[in-house]
Amino acid sequence: MTGCDEELDASAGRERGTLIAVLAINAVMFVIELLTGVLAESTALIADSLDMLADATVYAISLYAVGRGSQLKRRAARLSGVLQVTLAGLVLLDVLRRFLLGSEPTSGLMAGMGIVALVANVACLLLVARQRHAGIHMRASLIFSANDVIANLGVIVSAGLVWLLDSRYPDLVVGLVIAMVVCRGGIQILIEAGESHTGR
Repeated sequence: MTGCDEELDASAGRERGTLIAVLAINAVMFVIELLTGVLAESTALIADSLDMLADATVYAISLYAVGRGSQLKRRAARLSGVLQVTLAGLVLLDVLRRFLLGSEPTSGLMAGMGIVALVANVACLLLVARQRHAGIHMRASLIFSANDVIANLGVIVSAGLVWLLDSRYPDLVVGLVIAMVVCRGGIQILIEAGESHTGR
């Protein structure tokens, strides 16, 4: 085996290790945050949990793409972008449902879970940032992790506003914003995948 082949294998191994770690973190956090969001009647937490699910799926797709051709990496990125946009649409529907039917979000649960999710996503961001030059699939993962950190901060802020104002509307607004951030991230990934295909 040549030195170049050994370096490629080592790089692929580092990518796999990173993706396995962030996949596990996001999968566990999806379950915990979804359950907490349902208990807290929080659209923001449910939106963030669905974002975790999208990320876990994306990392699984990216893991499959490691060590494979650039065309497959582009397909993985496109699929992850479409998934992000789709989940954003589902969150928007939940925001509308809760706006019409009402909800009573629990600020304490929201804040506590938001902080836990923030710590988890900062860890993911730091892990993925080390591999950001490995290909479009890893840059897509970096975008997801950065969006997650923003979303977590939004959940924490909304929890404070729910408590301060004694109103459900901050939760709905942050859920809406998270959906928009997720959608924007998905569109950005689709654009980058298209640009990498044309070689720009």
